[in-house]
Amino acid sequence: MAPYFLKRLHVYFKTNNRAGVAISFSASILLSLFLLVARVIKTGEITYLFLVWNLFLAIIPLGISTLLTVYRLRRRSHFISYGLTFIWLLFLPNAFYIITDLFHLYPRHGVPQWFDLVLILSFAWNGIMFGCASLFDMHEIIKQRFSWLSAWIFVGGTIFLSSFGIYLGRFDRWNSWDIFQQPFRLMLDIYHYVTSPQDFPHVWGVTITFTLFMCILYATVYQLTKVQSLQYKPEIIARMRKK
Repeated sequence: MAPYFLKRLHVYFKTNNRAGVAISFSASILLSLFLLVARVIKTGEITYLFLVWNLFLAIIPLGISTLLTVYRLRRRSHFISYGLTFIWLLFLPNAFYIITDLFHLYPRHGVPQWFDLVLILSFAWNGIMFGCASLFDMHEIIKQRFSWLSAWIFVGGTIFLSSFGIYLGRFDRWNSWDIFQQPFRLMLDIYHYVTSPQDFPHVWGVTITFTLFMCILYATVYQLTKVQSLQYKPEIIARMRKK
């Protein structure tokens, strides 16, 4: 099993410039950590240390989607595949959630506000890109197994659920693992929001706004990757040379 997985992993990183993407992600993470360490050294405070934990949570869905893409679990292992997809769906909101850490931005002693802005934005950027990359993996899996339309419905539904998850995490302070630790309390909150939406305009205002924002964001990133991949297809290059 291990040699098969390593072989698939090698193919995964050789296709679609994924090795280059991994290098870019690594450089972006190092920059965020460098800025955070510089702030801690300068102030002696660990004010924004929670960003490291949030970034770790944001990486989890990308790790799961990479595993599903690389291994391509066999038909008899569909139960495992669906289980991993469920866990992926629980943790995906964490990737986009980091952008709401901008709520913590206000003037603090010892560090210019612009520095804190760049610091938080760098972590938020990583989270958004991890989320888009992970969703892109799952988008391709669904498209190959079902259809183009099914894949986009899956993406839209996932972004909507992630936006709802962002509200639950930021304003109600629920965590992804609370569905296992406090399932009844969490389900009760969700039940109230779903059955009486008119009583919770803030909940659905946040959810719908983030859904629209992230749908446009993801569609833009998705189309940009398609433009780049089409530019380097052999048949297109050959056609351009003939002209």
